[in-house]
Amino acid sequence: MMSMQMSEADSVVKVSEWQQTYYASDSGIQSGATTVRDDESSTECSSSKKYAGSTTTSTTTAPASGGGKDTVAGGLESPPDLDSQYSLTRGQRVRAAMFPETLVEGEAAMPVQSDSSQQSNVQRLAEPSHLLKTAIVHLINYQDDAELATRAVPELTKLLTDEDPVVVNKAAMIVNQLTRKEASCRVLVHSPAIVGAVVRVMTIAVDMETSRCAASVLHNLSHQREGLLAIFKSGGIPALVRMLSSPVESVLFYAITTLHNLLLHQEGAKMAVRLADGLQRMVPLLKKSNPKFLAITTDCLQLLSYGNQESKLIILANGGPEGLVFIMRNYNYEKLLWTTSRVLKVLSVCPSNKPAIVEAGGMQALGQHLTDSSQRLIQNCLWTLRNLSDAATKQEGLDGLLQILVTQLGSDDVNMLTCATGIVSNLTCNNSRNKTLVTQYSGVEALIHAVLRAGEKEDVAEPAVCALRHLTSRHQDAELAQNAVRLHYGIPAVIKLLGQPHYWPVVKATVGLIRNLALCPANQAPLREASAIPQLVNLLLKAHQDTQRHTSSAQQTYQDGVLMEEIVEGCTGALHILARDPINRGEIASMQTIPLFVQLLYSYVENVKRVSAGILCELALDKQSAELIDAEGASAPLMELLHSNNEGIATYAAAVLFRISEDKSSDYRKRVSVELTHSLFKHDPTAWEMAHTAVPLDPTYLADDFWQFFGHLEESNCSCIVCHHINLSEMCCQNGPTTKLSFQKQKLEVELTKQKIACQEDTIKELTKERNFLRDQLFHYLDGSYPSYGYADLPLDSLPLDPDLHDPYIADMTYDPRLAYPEPL
Repeated sequence: MMSMQMSEADSVVKVSEWQQTYYASDSGIQSGATTVRDDESSTECSSSKKYAGSTTTSTTTAPASGGGKDTVAGGLESPPDLDSQYSLTRGQRVRAAMFPETLVEGEAAMPVQSDSSQQSNVQRLAEPSHLLKTAIVHLINYQDDAELATRAVPELTKLLTDEDPVVVNKAAMIVNQLTRKEASCRVLVHSPAIVGAVVRVMTIAVDMETSRCAASVLHNLSHQREGLLAIFKSGGIPALVRMLSSPVESVLFYAITTLHNLLLHQEGAKMAVRLADGLQRMVPLLKKSNPKFLAITTDCLQLLSYGNQESKLIILANGGPEGLVFIMRNYNYEKLLWTTSRVLKVLSVCPSNKPAIVEAGGMQALGQHLTDSSQRLIQNCLWTLRNLSDAATKQEGLDGLLQILVTQLGSDDVNMLTCATGIVSNLTCNNSRNKTLVTQYSGVEALIHAVLRAGEKEDVAEPAVCALRHLTSRHQDAELAQNAVRLHYGIPAVIKLLGQPHYWPVVKATVGLIRNLALCPANQAPLREASAIPQLVNLLLKAHQDTQRHTSSAQQTYQDGVLMEEIVEGCTGALHILARDPINRGEIASMQTIPLFVQLLYSYVENVKRVSAGILCELALDKQSAELIDAEGASAPLMELLHSNNEGIATYAAAVLFRISEDKSSDYRKRVSVELTHSLFKHDPTAWEMAHTAVPLDPTYLADDFWQFFGHLEESNCSCIVCHHINLSEMCCQNGPTTKLSFQKQKLEVELTKQKIACQEDTIKELTKERNFLRDQLFHYLDGSYPSYGYADLPLDSLPLDPDLHDPYIADMTYDPRLAYPEPL
């Protein structure tokens, strides 16, 4: 018996030591030691061993100061807290973990795990129970709120229509409190009567507190889809629009936020707001100073103006562009800047709003945010700047913007690169100062790299090439830009754009760039080595064939929005400049192009005639090419072009005729001389009659002397061929055989002509102007320079881009009950 007691005492000591050493927590053994086993379920040892004990309620109390230690099973000492912990049953610990509110005050279940940062199994299992208990409580409360609201709605509806303002105020306050709870709010949204009563109260209320409560009610109801519909059907939109004129800030906030929710999620709300003059009330609110309020207001303006031209004009009439630009310039709240930039982006495609935004300083204000950390803000600013850029070509103070844009050309984002190249292209159009600045900012190199990265992306390639075309002409650093394209290995990349498949807007821009590059003598050889001439000739043939399918001038050939006649003109003009180089000139002639150029002299497009006459003039410098030109029957169309109203065409035609007539008979040269004289004097019938009838000259000598004079003029680089008719007549008469006999008579007639011209001041001014122009044209021709072909600067096609088409822009957001209200502003 004594040994059995010792054995049991040892077992208890071992269990206690094991718990302290390994787990320091209840393993179930200690609690199992106090479990009663029935004899019926006992084994063969049941008669000799029975564990019996009483279950004790454990409480954890603070040990008395100076108290002694408890003993465990035969005198083994243990700490008081551990002793109380051991005495806890599993059921009590579960109750303490899952239902702590059932514990008596002062009692607490101590943790049984050694690491307090880890949850015990009981605590982990208690979490779902807590959630379930909370859900049940909420359900009970929800049901109570719904039942209370259902009973109160009829009475509150009556009170809201009471004649006593105090009663109405109290009722509005109660309804406002009910809408703050989800259950009662759902009951209210299904009661059109009470919603209509609230709208009426907000409309006729005299005191601001009642208006505030009514506006708050509608604001709370607008968080639910059914609430939005109830407000819309109850005529709440006109009432809310009137509240936008309230002097109370809270009423303003409730009204604009409710309208914002309606515009986002309620079909038909936009038109209702427009009809209620909502835009006229919202635009003046841009003068408020609260950034969050302004963010909601600007988003409402964007939702109302998107895709609606009338709304855009209303915003303009109420000073919207100035207010929006002021916000972009003076605020730094990112969400406000983003929503404002969205409104400006929509307005930037309106022809009326665009100049107003530019004049208000919109370009500069938007440009200052291109270095912001918000990518969505940068993207919106770039799109807006691109749309505005074609109206800002004369705008000053864009130096900083241009420098930032050149930096943006190095972006790997396709959208940013597309916008940056388009803005640079438009801002450098017909603006020599901007061209110089971009060139100095290393813009040529950045644009070449953009072209290389663009690959087959036409939205990037086209504006980049157009910008290069602008930079290589008509400004003080144009030659520097022309050389920079070559030095940065841009010529092969540019020529590559002429290859198949053809995207004609890119081809058109590339042809113009090649022409400008050819103006630099150092680029002639690299262009030839890059196969520019065969590419241009092939394009010319293809475009000319397309134009031949439509012989009528009313039936013009378009491909990708580009006239094929423009491609014909561009390729011919580029070949003309390339033909300045003797080697290039020979290569062009060897490709059997002269018949085509002669045929183009019959074109109904004046510019095509001009460039055709120009390249024939250049090719005629070679004797063999001059003979081919004459053999193709070019004399007839060139004779007609002598009488063209376009001085450039007449000048080139005269030069070609002169060159192909050097070896002709005197009769042919006489006929050409008559045509040339007529073309020179065509604006003065008196001079024409005097030159041909006043003195009967021998036509043979006249022809010989005229060509002798023309040849002398070319050798001496003189421009007297287009001098006044008096000087030319005197020289011709002095060289003729009958000069001595008629000299006195001609002199008298010359004096008479001078007197007549002196009496016609207007005619003299016109003749002088035309004479000077023709003299300059011929001087440039003889000096090796040529008239421009109109390729300098053209606004980038398809700009501005309408965000309705090119921006992934959604006006009406899809309603999601999990996100009944959008992200807080």
